[in-house]
Amino acid sequence: MTPERNDRLNAVLNKRQPDLTVVLENVFDPHNISAVMRTADAVGLQDIYILNDKIPPHKKWGAKSSSSAAKWLTVHQFTDADACFEALRKRFDKIYTTHLSSDAVSLHELDLTTSVALVFGNEHSGVSEGIIAKADGNFIIPQVGIIKSLNISVACAVSLYEAYRQKNNAGHYDQLKLEGAQLEQLRTEWGFLDEGV
Repeated sequence: MTPERNDRLNAVLNKRQPDLTVVLENVFDPHNISAVMRTADAVGLQDIYILNDKIPPHKKWGAKSSSSAAKWLTVHQFTDADACFEALRKRFDKIYTTHLSSDAVSLHELDLTTSVALVFGNEHSGVSEGIIAKADGNFIIPQVGIIKSLNISVACAVSLYEAYRQKNNAGHYDQLKLEGAQLEQLRTEWGFLDEGV
């Protein structure tokens, strides 16, 4: 690996935000998942959670949409909702679902500078009632059009860039947040990935 490439990989790792993640519940289209992965990488997420308890687990993502983003992310796949939420609760203080309900708050009212997981549901029915019941609250993306929904990858991108805005304003990208064994493991893995191993 060239020194320039090493510096580039380290610069990206230095911006990773381990206190922010997305959870995709039973998202059917692998191209939607890979588009989410591309955005996740762009705003500095390292981990993404994929819960498929109603559909078969995905074997691959849409490579064109992700531009190989999946290889730079840590993807956690679950087929059991309880196990997924047990893992999330160990790492994140708050879990919010995208769901249009009477108690939903605007995306812009969420404090996304804290340790947060954002849950997005599948393309047809959204987040399931069971997952909504496990979460700490619901949020909506403000809209003024006739159609009150966005494609999941677009909704996720809007939400993650609001998180980016808040975290950037709070100086989160100016401090190293990955630590210890996780940081060293990723440096090693990324070195092998970069060499095509």
